[in-house]
Amino acid sequence: RSRAVGELLAPTSPFDKKCGRENWTVAFAPDGSYFAWSQGHRIVKLVPWAQCLHNFLLHGTKNVANSISTRLPRQNSDSGQKNKPCEHVIDCGDIVWSLAFGSSVPEKQSRCVNIEWHRFKFGQDQLLLATGLNNGRIKIWDVYTGKLLLNLMDHTEVVRDLTFAPDGSLILVSASRDKTLRVWDLKDDGNMMKVLRGHQNWVYGCAFSPDSSVLCSVGASKAVFLWDMDKYSMIQKLEGHHNDVVACEFSPDGALLATASYDTRVYVWDPHVGVILMEFGHLFPPPTPIFAGGANDRWVRSVSFSHDGLHIASLADDKMVRFWRIDEEYPVQVAPLNNGLCCTFSTDGSVLAAGQDGSVYFWATPRQVSSLQHLCRMAIRRVMPTSQVRNLPIPPKVVEFLCYQI
Repeated sequence: RSRAVGELLAPTSPFDKKCGRENWTVAFAPDGSYFAWSQGHRIVKLVPWAQCLHNFLLHGTKNVANSISTRLPRQNSDSGQKNKPCEHVIDCGDIVWSLAFGSSVPEKQSRCVNIEWHRFKFGQDQLLLATGLNNGRIKIWDVYTGKLLLNLMDHTEVVRDLTFAPDGSLILVSASRDKTLRVWDLKDDGNMMKVLRGHQNWVYGCAFSPDSSVLCSVGASKAVFLWDMDKYSMIQKLEGHHNDVVACEFSPDGALLATASYDTRVYVWDPHVGVILMEFGHLFPPPTPIFAGGANDRWVRSVSFSHDGLHIASLADDKMVRFWRIDEEYPVQVAPLNNGLCCTFSTDGSVLAAGQDGSVYFWATPRQVSSLQHLCRMAIRRVMPTSQVRNLPIPPKVVEFLCYQI
């Protein structure tokens, strides 16, 4: 069993409407400074992560979300203390389905034509929060002040997922039930650069590769698509799932791609060649393709890749959170969670956050010292696709190891 670290409980409203209280998304800031989650009923809570951990240690695991604010000094963002985290409660005006943090790196230039005049000058310490809403809008907030910066309005249906390019370019991709993905440039006042079409049904999720060159999108009708983000064209479709695919994430070195589906499985792919390397089943025996949609008490809702490149977390409707090692068939740790909807690892990989109805639960993740071989493999795979690895003048066993085949 995994060890519980703490929990953030949403305040119960006087009439406690169950509908609309779902916590569809949780997120950690790239620098580990903030944690955000959707409390349901339009509200997003932003809390300093260090303060959260401190409170968990101080008061045990219990922590009512609204009680944190009494212990946090509030700063005026213009007083030179802009980087000192303080808590914010954001009313997004509609049900929140997706969240993503984005940080800017000034030397990364915008990919679009250079336009002289901009409403916002993004500095080095800029930290943004994008929220995808039920009405198809995407609202962009300044994390340090809690102020609304941009309101992006092109989707016609629920914005189901959001992801920022990791290269600091503030390129944002949104996945929607209107069957499209849209690419936005926040350094160009939120200009929509491209619409990616190809999905025949709802798009559930999207994720960038670590070098920002490839985007994976997943959706209904077993769809797993890979896109070239320099040309905005589809590279390939990955075929293997038997039901809707609802979540995806790349490994830290970009050599692996994990996808979670309602067919009760998590697949780990080599995205460069489109083959399945590993299968993590949540139902035994696994359902056949014909009945893969019938085991809905085992639907996998979410998947997340740990930063050590060795562990994957999955969350399923059988009231369990599972931690897997990429080289083992069975979970190495499990934890109980009713009605879990989303999960993600903290920036340093030490904690897994999982969202339920308005609340968040945290567990310590399996920790072990990575072998030197694995560290070398990750270093090589960050810069080499599978095709180049296979051409290296090295023993076949080493090639297999570098390609995650042993």
